[in-house]
Amino acid sequence: MSLPPEKASELKQLIHQQLSKMDVHGRIREILAETIREELAPDQQHLSTEDLIKALRRRGIIDDVMKELNFVPESVVDQELSSPKQAVAFDKQSTLKKSDGTRMADSTTMLSISDPIHMVLIKTDIFGETTLVASYFLEWRSVLGSENGVTNLTVELMGVGTESKVSVGILNIKLEMYPPLNQTLSQEVVNTQLALERQKTAEKERLFLVYAKQWWREYLQIRPSHNSRLVKIFAQDENGINRPVCSYVKPLRAGRLLDTPRQAARFVNVLGYERAPVIGGGGKQEQWCTLLAFLCRNKGDCEDHANLLCSLLLGYGLEAFVCVGTKAKGAPHAWVMTCGTDGTITFWESLTGHRYIHKPTNPDGPPLAEQPKPLYPYRTIGCVFNHQMFLGNCQPSDAVETCIFDLNDESKWKPMSEEAIKSVCAPGATTSLPPFPPLCASTIDASVTSNEIEMQLRLLVSEHRKDLGLTTVWEDQLSYLLSPALASYEFERTTSISAGNEEFQDAIRRAVPDGHTFKGFPIHFVYRNARRAFATCLRSPFCEEIICCRGDQVRLAVRVRVFTYPESACAVWIMFACKYRSVL
Repeated sequence: MSLPPEKASELKQLIHQQLSKMDVHGRIREILAETIREELAPDQQHLSTEDLIKALRRRGIIDDVMKELNFVPESVVDQELSSPKQAVAFDKQSTLKKSDGTRMADSTTMLSISDPIHMVLIKTDIFGETTLVASYFLEWRSVLGSENGVTNLTVELMGVGTESKVSVGILNIKLEMYPPLNQTLSQEVVNTQLALERQKTAEKERLFLVYAKQWWREYLQIRPSHNSRLVKIFAQDENGINRPVCSYVKPLRAGRLLDTPRQAARFVNVLGYERAPVIGGGGKQEQWCTLLAFLCRNKGDCEDHANLLCSLLLGYGLEAFVCVGTKAKGAPHAWVMTCGTDGTITFWESLTGHRYIHKPTNPDGPPLAEQPKPLYPYRTIGCVFNHQMFLGNCQPSDAVETCIFDLNDESKWKPMSEEAIKSVCAPGATTSLPPFPPLCASTIDASVTSNEIEMQLRLLVSEHRKDLGLTTVWEDQLSYLLSPALASYEFERTTSISAGNEEFQDAIRRAVPDGHTFKGFPIHFVYRNARRAFATCLRSPFCEEIICCRGDQVRLAVRVRVFTYPESACAVWIMFACKYRSVL
């Protein structure tokens, strides 16, 4: 917004009059002299603008000037502050929201904000592989009772998973309220509030545990065989803390980073899959990561993927649930289910992005009647849940193919009390996890990264062929013609619609002369390590045949296309190709 010249002149005059009235220039000179005398070293003669501004702010000069420069009519101020343009909201992970457009929330209001600051520490090696080191929930409100709004804390960071009892280091933290509070609380008031909250939290957790035990006893009384079903009420997070599974799911909106539910499923699919490490044998180590820890390291187990996908689908307004059960060979698994308004049940596999329509078979139907064959890999289902509901499967069989997903029928699905779930999982509850952080846009340049990986692969192929005594001739035009195929593959993964293949095939026919043979091999990765991808490609006999092609007039091609998603996740498509003259 630009001011007309006459208004700008009037504004300058008003500010000059106000500064003269308050003798601001004289006060600045005094502070300048005092700062140089007291705060600067004898050999440091230069006072930077930043140092001066800090000194003015510390002594309240800037605040005094801004208070006195309130020359706009109150009616206009009220009107502007009610406008959506003036709404101010900060990332809750680092700062606090303003109560309105004019002032910070007072200390009493801030004391009532029980959400901790969630800090996640990860380690990244030279190959870009990440490891979760520590996850810590910082209680920040001690700063409300400190002098000058500044406090220093020392916290011990513990490991994760099987190492949750092992210290990984000490972290020194300085907390400072900015702008300073007009009135600080006594440390006794802050400590009392925190103690009351801890007591309240412990009581809520105790009551929920009592209720969950009673619910489980009732569930087993329906049918003793229910004891073997995968009914997951609690799950351990990365710190080894038992939490109700409903607390791992909350509606999450992706802003403008993801446009459709299917694109969200593709995003979750390209996040890496990694099971929690196990020390020794004896089965799977349980570890359900909180969302921030999962996103920071960009990989996790099937439960982490399912919780994130369910949260995103809830954000899109769908009725979504996480399903806990088994797949082939009885392996425990988690996936997502959505219930359509017309009764359609859709399964979403969070590790692949595939969708399956569930059509139950009728075990009591005539033997000759044709029954739908399930295409999904799921075998049994024990329970479903989201942020508000938890239901245990109490049908005679827990086989997915015969399961009826009428969640309102209590003879088929035993529900938990929604009020009980709300007491420990609702937003703002002292027992629940802090609000999910917003997704971050990708920081990867797709074009630059595609070129880098492609150049590295060319070098690796040339070296590999040289070791075999073969020369390598690259054909840039053929490499370029592979791009539409890679784009088509990613489009199909995102939308389940195949498009553009006809044009690709026509272009290849024109590029390959009569009497020549063309071979191509596409492959997909979710990491950007060229050497690791090349080693994987060589394990495919068909790809190795292309890379090690021998013959007359052999021309090689490789094309890499990186598709970026939020949180710097990416899908990497690679196609190796060759053409050569056929010799009979």
